[in-house]
Amino acid sequence: MRKTMTTLLMGVVAAVFLTACASTGGSGGQEGAGAAGGAGGAASGAEAYPAGGSGGVQGQGLAGQAGLMAKRTIYFAFDKSTVKPEYRDIIAAHAAYLSAHPKLTVTLEGNTDERGSREYNIGLGERRAEAVKQMLLVQGVAANQVHTISYGEERPVCTAHDESCWRLNRRVDIVYSGQ
Repeated sequence: MRKTMTTLLMGVVAAVFLTACASTGGSGGQEGAGAAGGAGGAASGAEAYPAGGSGGVQGQGLAGQAGLMAKRTIYFAFDKSTVKPEYRDIIAAHAAYLSAHPKLTVTLEGNTDERGSREYNIGLGERRAEAVKQMLLVQGVAANQVHTISYGEERPVCTAHDESCWRLNRRVDIVYSGQ
């Protein structure tokens, strides 16, 4: 009973926070430091959306949610840690699944393209992973179910030196573990 009340209270607090943010026209925490700008701002980059995002998860049924669950990579714009709106339904589907399966955990692996220093890219990868984590937490996932790590530029999925490849490396991978 206490856990249910705590979860309900957290949901109410999140709803009030989201309403306040929506009315002030906040920017969503985009960074603007640039590759040579050092660690950049501490903004999480997580845009808050209600569970189900734009209604996609709640209105799609099991088949639609299974399709979203198969997607485990969130891509980012160059030098940004703000989650793009097109990924909110994917994150919401994972949040619903994790909430329903409290013994499961995920590791959010932040990655960047090769541009920028190693130190900057480790920080950027961490900010990206934290942005996805915050979206999961706002949607009711327990904090002990979500872990983050940044690989920076060290784990590219594509090694060509052009934009078509770099865009594939600017990502957070959602990796499940636990039972």
